[in-house]
Amino acid sequence: MDEDFWQARWRDNRIGFHEAEPNSLLSSHYARLKLEPGSRVFVPLCGKAVDLDWFVGNGHHVIGVEFNQRAVEEVFERNGLSPQVRMVGQHRHYSAAALDLFAGDFFGLTPDMIGSVDAVYDRAALIALPVSLRRRYVRHLFEITNFARQFLITLDYDQTQMDGPPFSVPADEIDVLYGGRYRTELLESREMTGPISKRCGGSENAWLIEPA
Repeated sequence: MDEDFWQARWRDNRIGFHEAEPNSLLSSHYARLKLEPGSRVFVPLCGKAVDLDWFVGNGHHVIGVEFNQRAVEEVFERNGLSPQVRMVGQHRHYSAAALDLFAGDFFGLTPDMIGSVDAVYDRAALIALPVSLRRRYVRHLFEITNFARQFLITLDYDQTQMDGPPFSVPADEIDVLYGGRYRTELLESREMTGPISKRCGGSENAWLIEPA
């Protein structure tokens, strides 16, 4: 994963992937995750997503990881929280109330660092990765979350029309990456919106990924 690339995106405020409101696919299909109050939700490459606040507001504990330290700090500032901060390995760990966020490399996380996980919410992680890293990403996610169920959002478009990220991850690749260990269910497919839709056409897809 190219940390310099992502740090430059944050530094230059080229964060079109950041949504100002909770993702509507999440709110529409959230019930399918079957989360009990207090469930622990892991959000890889979480940025400063307001979806983090949404999960906390629905009574859950959120664990996330993000390269950019300033993005992590903004989550706590937005919520009026003063986190405890300590170094855990190569990661800076921020913790307050029902938020535990790690500033550092996703691939450096271990199961002991993040603790138990009831569900994974992946809106912007898999589609941020080139094809050469996706299998490694999925395997590491399996390992650190003990094969927790996942709510995954992907994009599907003609990659020749636009260079990623965000990258196109079509349905047949989802089957390759998650098949065997998981059952995959397409919950909704809708036309892409936002800045990317001005550059090419395609679909935004919501998947439920459950252990087989």
